[in-house]
Amino acid sequence: MTKLTGMLMLTSAIALAGGAWAQEGEPIKIGVLHSLSGTMAISETTLKDTVLMMVEQQNARGGVLGRPLEAVVVDPASDWPLFAEKARELLTVSNVDVIFGCWTSVSRKSVLPVIEELNGLMFYPVQYEGEESSKNVIYTGAAPNQQAIPAVEYMMEELGVEKWALLGTDYVYPRTTNNILESYLQDQGVAPGDIFVNYTPFGHSDWSKIVSDVVALGADGKKVGVVSTINGDANIGFYKELAAAGVSADDLPVIAFSVGEEELSGLDTANLVGHLAAWNYFQSADSPENEAFIAAWQDFIGSDQRVTNDPMEATMLGFNLWVQAVEAAGTTEVDPVLEAIVGLEVPNLTGGTATVLPNHHLTKPVLIGEIREDGQFDIVSQTDPVPGDAWTDFLPESAVLEADWPGKSCGMWNSQTETCVQVQSNY
Repeated sequence: MTKLTGMLMLTSAIALAGGAWAQEGEPIKIGVLHSLSGTMAISETTLKDTVLMMVEQQNARGGVLGRPLEAVVVDPASDWPLFAEKARELLTVSNVDVIFGCWTSVSRKSVLPVIEELNGLMFYPVQYEGEESSKNVIYTGAAPNQQAIPAVEYMMEELGVEKWALLGTDYVYPRTTNNILESYLQDQGVAPGDIFVNYTPFGHSDWSKIVSDVVALGADGKKVGVVSTINGDANIGFYKELAAAGVSADDLPVIAFSVGEEELSGLDTANLVGHLAAWNYFQSADSPENEAFIAAWQDFIGSDQRVTNDPMEATMLGFNLWVQAVEAAGTTEVDPVLEAIVGLEVPNLTGGTATVLPNHHLTKPVLIGEIREDGQFDIVSQTDPVPGDAWTDFLPESAVLEADWPGKSCGMWNSQTETCVQVQSNY
């Protein structure tokens, strides 16, 4: 046991002893809406456990408003319509005060009408395509300007990439993100013919033709880079095919938005070393806050081999912001909590702070990491915190839109017509 872990355990024990008598009244119920079975369980189960850890820690500090927290866990089973049913169950049967949940954008889109109808509150912890701002959601993951755009800028400026392969899994997040990136690249002077876009289904395994096409882009001597929104197990086959084609990270760098420590854990990373990922947090970040978080997580989960990752940090940020907003509002009621939360800030794990913006997104630093043989990342670039942009400047329909919940009570304010658009766009 490390000295730090021992100190954390002692502090927790003391807090538990003091917190037991401080908690009175009915528990405050916390909804946990993450897949514990199906294709997304490998990623989402970790976020369920993160919420449970945060609940345990908060109860050790005396709960919230002097009341204990109680997690209500449901399993939407990687079934997108079931997410909506389970969200309704959490809000109407279990009567939770807040929900922490969803991973894919299609699951979030499924839940959105339910929580808006019932005036629930959800914290969404995963990077996504933007083009959304709901009164009832706090988006603690990255918007495109906090991940995708800076990643492309890095490859362009630092690696000299001139031609682009945008490879994604065929669903809303990759398609919308790549629409934004295509527009951004062309705005930077990249010719449409120097941008190759391809989508594959979940679990795609035959990458030979696609990799061949990508390699062929560089036949004219221009530097080619891959921007990957490939999700899940398909990444393994993709990187293996690159290696089989004799392509190194120096020859053809790949920057991924959905490959992190959890995905690399236990894999043979020989084919991935030197390739890149863009996130707002890596386990290798050097800060006292991160050291304490890792120690607490591994103690809670009972294994010093378990890694941390970006959506875990986003979950932690959302949980701590909700606690702070509830205490500021003096109630768990959604509307007062939402009134209190804009402008609040909490420490992040990279040595800075995260602030809630009027558009219900956060400020987040952008980190570029290079994959190491041990499955961790060498951080090669880190920005100051970037304000999340709900509506991108690189799609004409979105460039005129703003989100301002405390000022205009609107997630789609058209700055040209000075009206609130009622129906959100689907790109």
